[in-house]
Amino acid sequence: MTRTLTRRLVLTLAGTLAAPAVARAQSPWPDRPIRLIVPFGAGGAIDTLSRTVAARFPEVTGGQTLVVENRAGAGGTIAGLAVARERADGLTLMMADIGANAIGKELNPQLAYDPPTSFTPIIHLVNLPAVLMAHPSVTARSIREVIEQARARPDGFTYSSAGNGNGSHLFMALFLKEAGIRMVHVPYRSGAEMVTALVRGDAQFGFPTVSSGIGQIRAGNARALGIGTSAGTPLLPDVPAVSTVLPGFECAVWHGIVAPAGMDPALAARINEVFGRIAAMPEVQQRIFETQAGAVVGGTPEDFANHIRREVARWTPIIREGGIRSE
Repeated sequence: MTRTLTRRLVLTLAGTLAAPAVARAQSPWPDRPIRLIVPFGAGGAIDTLSRTVAARFPEVTGGQTLVVENRAGAGGTIAGLAVARERADGLTLMMADIGANAIGKELNPQLAYDPPTSFTPIIHLVNLPAVLMAHPSVTARSIREVIEQARARPDGFTYSSAGNGNGSHLFMALFLKEAGIRMVHVPYRSGAEMVTALVRGDAQFGFPTVSSGIGQIRAGNARALGIGTSAGTPLLPDVPAVSTVLPGFECAVWHGIVAPAGMDPALAARINEVFGRIAAMPEVQQRIFETQAGAVVGGTPEDFANHIRREVARWTPIIREGGIRSE
């Protein structure tokens, strides 16, 4: 574990970690299962995270069940619309994603709800670092060399993504803007397809999450050039952060818990405590790290609300300048 993995969460929850598990009488909910809507299909990173959290839910709620429901489609916004229309009573929650809960309307102006205002942020659970990858045929061995070669060959390189408006698309768009270079975008339908395309040589570059790309990196089928977060990752200790060349560069996939808008702040705080206890469990942190290279964040509902506002402000100009639209 890195020191960034737990420091903030430990400080936030220091007063609660020594307390016993939440008893049923203290649960924020009535004695019935709670729904956690996941905006993507089974088997992906966000689904794995959701089921890791759900498995520990009964321990801190006196036996209540958190039922994971996958509602995939439209970049997560099908699930987002469904949850936005629910009552803010805590019985329906959502595993948040940047598209469904922050920038979805920028990517699709016809979206029937406004992501930043349609939800009550509860807790920022994790950040999943991304990694800039290159096909072995690329002769560049560093971020600086990539930039130099791309400047010498405008539009001479291609990059794959997991779809128009996906995080992997936005991360690369940010990298290209900050570096002052151009590449041709080739979208695919999933993270697995984008990595496969890169390994085949159908694209020279990609910016997937570390968990999506590390297998091919370790197998020698792709080269890791830079980590999207300034803290890097111990899974790829010899790979520098992109920020060492482009100061201030930060990109990571993030997930957390949200509820429909209008929730009583007292109820939001109680639900935050439940998920904070789960996130503070060492075995949960280890599971998230091992399966997704993820770093637990934690914090208050307002902390998460501020993070979402910052993400909207950061990505909106990238989306508008690039004319990016979801599929």
